[in-house]
Amino acid sequence: MDEKRQAVRCMQDYIKDNLSKKISLKELSRAANISPSYATKIFKEVTGYTPYYYMKSLRLSEAAKILRDQDIKVIDLALDYVFDSHEGFTRAFSKQFGLPPKRYAKDKPPIQWFLPYPVQKTSPDHVNTKQVTGESGSKEVFMDQFVFTQVIERPKRKALILRAKTATEYFKYCEEVGCDVWGILMSVKEALYEPAGFWLPDHLVKEGTSKYVQGVEVPLDYDNVIPEGFELIDLEPYKVMIFQGQPYDDEIFESAVSGMMEAMNNFDPQLYGFEYAPDQGPRFQLEPRGERGYIEGRPVVEIK
Repeated sequence: MDEKRQAVRCMQDYIKDNLSKKISLKELSRAANISPSYATKIFKEVTGYTPYYYMKSLRLSEAAKILRDQDIKVIDLALDYVFDSHEGFTRAFSKQFGLPPKRYAKDKPPIQWFLPYPVQKTSPDHVNTKQVTGESGSKEVFMDQFVFTQVIERPKRKALILRAKTATEYFKYCEEVGCDVWGILMSVKEALYEPAGFWLPDHLVKEGTSKYVQGVEVPLDYDNVIPEGFELIDLEPYKVMIFQGQPYDDEIFESAVSGMMEAMNNFDPQLYGFEYAPDQGPRFQLEPRGERGYIEGRPVVEIK
């Protein structure tokens, strides 16, 4: 399985680097040093998508980002992303997102971008971990965490969120609502900050819904489309202590995040004149990306 995952990651990297070029199955399989038929088989097995669907969907989403942010002719964009005609691009775009590209460029509503995650390769033979036992059992956590902290202020704003039913963390949230919410959140033109997973304070949790949600913060005057199932909530100003861990290899994601959680739970904000204040606003986590480390914000108030 490790060899399959490494081969698929090679193909994903090749697609990413050559997205504006026509890519044949032969070229794609050569990037992973396997046969074309085997490349198709394992790509679908590991990612859940055929190479053709994956490339087309990724190209359309990259084109949507450009339409949202730049003034560009649809025909030029179609040719840039190797569609043969304006009509073919428009049909594909409309089928993927439910509206034609010209209308999307004009209105810029939130839509479901295709955001595939790079397949993790095999884990290294050794990482610096230790065994930790807690309420949920025993687990390996990443050691030698260097944690950067700072306190920032968030203004009064709104958040566009999608609630789940009982989720208290990311994996349970994915089970309840799916893992593709991020594609919609990333498309929100008016976003103040990047999308995040939020642990809502109790007063923002509706009966029968989850404490953990995913969403994106937007200005108070946000008046664009609210996607089906989403809602806007008001967020009051508050101070938040930001924790950022050291970069890590994506292959040890779970160990790195577990280590950060332990480091944050052992951190005493009173040493810096603050105390945690979970009722002030949402605790949040940004998308974990190895090159920047795990980032989480926890609400705090100054100690008088």
